[in-house]
This record gives sequence, C-alpha cells and structure tokens, in this order.
Amino acid sequence: MAPFNFEGDIQNINERQLEFINSAIEKQGLKNSKVTFHAVGTAGDNYVANVKRITVEGENGNLNIIAKIAPSSQSLRENFHSALLFNNEIFVYSKVIPKFIQLQKQAAVPEEEQVKFPKCYGTFDEAPNEIILLEDVKVQGYIMLDRFIPLTDYVVKGVLKSLAVWHSLSYVLKNKEPETFNYFKDNLVDLWSILAEDKENNESAVAFITQVENMALGVLADEPEYQNIIKGKVISSVERAAKLKKDENGNRFSVIQHGDTWTNNIMFKFQEDTLKESMLIDYQMARNTSPVADLLYFFFNCTHHYARVEYFNEWLDYYHSQLDNSLSNYGLKANYVYPRDQLDADLKRYGKFALGNAILTNSMINLKPEEATKVKAQMDSADIANVDAVGSMDSASLLVYKRKVIGIALSFEQFGLL
Repeated sequence: MAPFNFEGDIQNINERQLEFINSAIEKQGLKNSKVTFHAVGTAGDNYVANVKRITVEGENGNLNIIAKIAPSSQSLRENFHSALLFNNEIFVYSKVIPKFIQLQKQAAVPEEEQVKFPKCYGTFDEAPNEIILLEDVKVQGYIMLDRFIPLTDYVVKGVLKSLAVWHSLSYVLKNKEPETFNYFKDNLVDLWSILAEDKENNESAVAFITQVENMALGVLADEPEYQNIIKGKVISSVERAAKLKKDENGNRFSVIQHGDTWTNNIMFKFQEDTLKESMLIDYQMARNTSPVADLLYFFFNCTHHYARVEYFNEWLDYYHSQLDNSLSNYGLKANYVYPRDQLDADLKRYGKFALGNAILTNSMINLKPEEATKVKAQMDSADIANVDAVGSMDSASLLVYKRKVIGIALSFEQFGLL
C-alpha cells in the first residue's frame, strides 16, 4: 500500500492511482492531510467508472473531490471501451471546457447565464490507470435526483437551458476560432462509428445490441403494434450512427454534444422548490454531432410519454429561445446559427437512430441496484455478447421497462420522428 495518509474505501485503487491522487492533492497546497475515500452511489448509477468521494482534511485547509477511476478488470475495460471513453472525457476537461470558460469570460457573460462546470483538479490518461479528479459540487448544494423518477417540466427546462448554453459555445467557437473547433471535433472519438467501422473487433458489442432488441421485442410479445415500431431500430443503430457522423463532418450546424444527458449525469441546485441551476457532468460520450442528438437522448431517457405529449413542442421552443439568448452574449442569433426549421428537420433525420438508442439505454439505466450488480458481474466475467441486461430484470422491472418502451414508441410515432 502507498505510504500516504489514506483511509476508507481504497481496496480497488492501485498504487499508481494513489500516487497520482496524492500528487494532485499536494498541488492544491494541502500536505500531510488526512484523506478519506468513500464509495459513491449504488450499482446502476455508473457502469464505466469506479466513483469515489474523497475528503481531504489538512492543517491549511480542506478539500472535497470526486474521483472517477477506470476499471482495472480487462473484461470491463474491453466491454466498456474504458480507454476510449476516459480519454474522451479527459480531453473535454483539459481542452474543451477551459476554452468554453474562456469564451464566457471574454464576453463578460453574466454569471446566471453561464454554463457551470465542476472544477477539475487533475486528469491521468495512463492506461489502465486513468483517473479524473473533480470538484465535489455537493458541497455547493448540488444534488442528484432519483434516476427512477421522470423529470418534471420545470426541471426539464432547467436542463434544456444548460444544454442550450453548452451548444451555443460550439457555435461561438466555430464563429471566432474555427480551427480550434475542428481540432476539438477531430480529437473526440465517436464510439458508435468505431463499432461500425471495425465490426470484426467489435462483434461482441454489436451482438449485445442485437440481443437487446430481441429481448425488447420479446417483452412486447403481446403488443405487435409496438413491436412493428421498434423492430430493426436498435439493430440498425450502429450503421445509422456511422452515417450520421459522416453527415455532420463539416456541417455548419453541428456542435460538440454532451453525449450522455440523463438524470445521473446532471447535478441540480434547488432553493426550496425552485431550481436555481443544473450542471452537466460526465462527458465521456462527447462528440461532434447535431444538437438534437442531445435533446432526443435527454427526452427519451428522462421523461414520461404523457409529459412529452403535453410539453414536447414547448420544450423545443424553450431550448431554441435559450440558445438564442446565450448566443446574443456573443452578437449571434439562433435563427442564423441554428434556425428552428433546421432543428425540426434534424429531429426527423435523427429519429430512427434515437429510437434505437433509447431502447438500448433504457435497458441499462433502469436496472435496480441488485439487477445492475448482476449485469456488471456478467460484464466482468464474460464476453459482452452474452450479457443479458433485460433478462436480469425481475417481473416488476420488466413491467416498468415494457411501459417505457411502449411510451418511447408511442412518442416517436406521435411526433412524426420516424
């Protein structure tokens, strides 16, 4: 064990990682401190990273850190593409976010109009020891909401504002520093395209995606009308994603998307019942694509069909108005940068891919902790092609999943997205 004053939940953190954590703490001017590690969340909250809360208590100050630690298991690393995803997020925190913060400062954007980020205390990209150390924003009053409860209208709008500001910064960068934007987009890796372009080495992942569709169709065995809506959409997701990537290369409407906007990747700050801020975290799936990729992913992983029926168009209007509001800080207009009719066209262009993606992600993010534990154990000991997420659900979870899949299918059909 490393000769550090570390205690708590450190059994699955190796010597190299502990050395880096110690060095990062010392760079904050905190030496000879008591450092305690705590596990964060439950199974199903995060599949790609081992997340720890670190409290640092020293004579000259205290510090609270969230550590995202790559898995050491070779099976998990391969099944989750850990090196790729960690490098993606490290690139965002070390290159993209500092530039976005700089753009906001240069334009003297009011504090309440800025997109917020956790401070990054350090990143380590040495495989297989990758680590990202971030500010623990819980200390500032941010909380994570229950992933099993659909988000309400006013919370959805809070997230849409954050997405709009995040997307606006891509358009500002394209306008002011196009070479920098191109550097960013070229260095962010699209996992979907890798699956499509190298099927031979990703045969297991494609088999897993196929299995999810077959299981979803099985859950809908007594609902043939919904089977017909989703049939082929999950299986074709990989090919559709690769085609969409080619379409976005050089497209003036593309942005650096967040990529994984769902409840567990958003921190919320409330004042009594009023949402004051929402903060996007977890940028492992960031890549160059259309803004609607984030919107559709968010809507269909975080909201209920009946809320979508009532608010879908209102949410789109609100997002576009917030995009315009953010762009105005830089002398730009949404109607030029990303016209509303282009947004509507992109919704349909991304519809079939987004439907398949929603079925796939909902098979994972809605697992109960005990079910997620089984799935992660399968991924740690078996080829991902043999991992059965839907089959790990109990009868209650299967019913919830079935209702979600039906709601997703109904929404896509009702909104004309297919």
